[in-house]
Order: sequence, then C-alpha cells, then structure tokens
Amino acid sequence: QTKVEDIVQEVFEACKTNHHASQFVLQREKHFHYLKRGLRQLTEAYECLDASRPWLCYWILHSLELLDEPIPQSVASDVCQFLSRCQSPQGGFGGGPGQHPHLAPTYAAINALCIIGTEEAFGVIDRYGQHVGGAGGGSVQPVRGRGGQDACPPPPPPAARWLSQEEAAGVPALAEAARRLLPHARRRRGGRQVGSWCVCVCVWGGGTALPRFQPAGCRDTALSMARWMFDQSALQEYILLCCQCPAGGLLDKPGKSRDFYHTCYCLSGLAIAQHFGSGDLHHEVVLGIPENRLQATHPVYNIAPEKVVRAVMHFLQQPVP
Repeated sequence: QTKVEDIVQEVFEACKTNHHASQFVLQREKHFHYLKRGLRQLTEAYECLDASRPWLCYWILHSLELLDEPIPQSVASDVCQFLSRCQSPQGGFGGGPGQHPHLAPTYAAINALCIIGTEEAFGVIDRYGQHVGGAGGGSVQPVRGRGGQDACPPPPPPAARWLSQEEAAGVPALAEAARRLLPHARRRRGGRQVGSWCVCVCVWGGGTALPRFQPAGCRDTALSMARWMFDQSALQEYILLCCQCPAGGLLDKPGKSRDFYHTCYCLSGLAIAQHFGSGDLHHEVVLGIPENRLQATHPVYNIAPEKVVRAVMHFLQQPVP
C-alpha cells in the first residue's frame, strides 16, 4: 500500500513540475491496437480465463465502442458465432463452448451481443431458453468481482421499482455517504483501496450506484444537475497519468500489468467522468486535449446508451417468452 502511494505521489509531483498539457493525453491509437489484437489472438497468460471468454469479448468490444472504433463486420459475425456456441440449450451462457451456463458469462455475452447490435447478434439470444432455464441453473453466482469467473451480475431494476418506502427514505443519507467516500481517491491516489475506487469501483460505485440515487431518491437541492457526486476531473487525472501502459492497454495502478479487464473499466470510468446526464441535462468535462473525449456509456448497463435503446426497441417487438 505505502509503496504504491509513494509511486503515485511521484507521478503527481512530476506532473506539477512539468506543465505541458501533453501529459493528459489518452493514447487512443495504442489502446486500439492492443484491443484489436486481443479479439483475434490471446497469449498463454490468458489461459486462466478459459471460463471467462464471453467476458473477454465484452471487455474488448466495450472498450472499442468507447474509443469510437468500428468493429469490422467479419469480426462481429465471428464473435456472434462464438457466443452462440457458449449458449446452453437449457438457457444461459457458459464461460466457453460446452461449459455450464451461469449468470456472470450470461451477462457478459448479452452485453457483447447488444454492443454488436445486428440482427445476427440479437438472433443469438435464446430468450425462451433464458426464461425457462434461468441464467445460472436457478442459482445466483457469488459476486467476488475480479478475474476468472468472478464478475458482477446484471444490475437490478431502477431504484424506484425495487426500493421500499422505508428504504427510499434512507437513500439521501446513503448517497451523501458515497459522495464523501469518493473524494478519498483524490486525497490518497494509490494502493488497492484507492486503485479500486479509481478504476473499477468508480464504475460500480460512482458510475452505477450514484447515478441511480441522484435522480431516483434524492430531492436535496444541494445535489447538482450538472455533475456527478464525485470529482470528475480528479478521476480523469488518475487514469490518464497512472493507468496507461506505454505499449497500449490500461492497468489498475502503477506497477501492475495491463489487461483487458482494467482497460475496459478504466475507459468506462473515464467516460462516466467525462459525461453527465443526457439530452438537455448533458454536460461534459473532458480533461486534457479534445481528442481525449470518449463516447458516453450507460451508467447502469455500461454499454453505449444508443445500444441500450436499440436492444430494447428490438426485443419490444418480439413476443414475450
């Protein structure tokens, strides 16, 4: 912990003495080539993720859409065919062809297919099997959060639908507690505790929970309608200065290796920090050069908002299983 904090402090001290704006540059081209290679071929280091192959598809595809890099039709079709082989006849997707289905890869596979958003992609999803067999054989997978089969399940429905009256009354206090926690990342900027907040939990806590609480249960006039309840510029600082691998890809914190998981969630956190709201309420805060701007991501589903709309409109026209 202390070692990482010292390294991060050195990075920020160097930034203070070097006032060139080029320090805050997203290395888009390098990240793109790293991701593009991963769609076709992985090194032996990824053998341990054999049960997480739909996750690799999602991490890479979502990173590419955030960078606004088009996915070639042939590649998209290959991904669709691969994911179709991961789907169980009883419903749900497994971590690879022939593997038992459960909730985590089902979530990743459906997100990946919605990112592709073609008729072929939507046609892969067996809604009847998902409905009858369940995503996970009727059991809920444990949520541990990192590597292998550890993954987040799909987000619950909007707060207005799943909070009781008593629980909703407590939302403002919970949101305020979360608001106080997130600036901790700016004060310390290092270590597992802070690295997690800045890179991964910034998406699940700052990017998912807070946007739900902010409009759903909080009527406090102190809550802004122009920014999130965390320091958006500080999060962008940390990611741009401390989390980019010089060879492409992003990492959890200085001293760690790049991987597709952290590339996805670094870029997701960066996108959430850059964009607030939508429509008339849309506000942007882009640190550094204009080319750092990423595409917006849906703060609940973590895919592009227009991909969410496209999937919803498609399946609304289908019969209910």
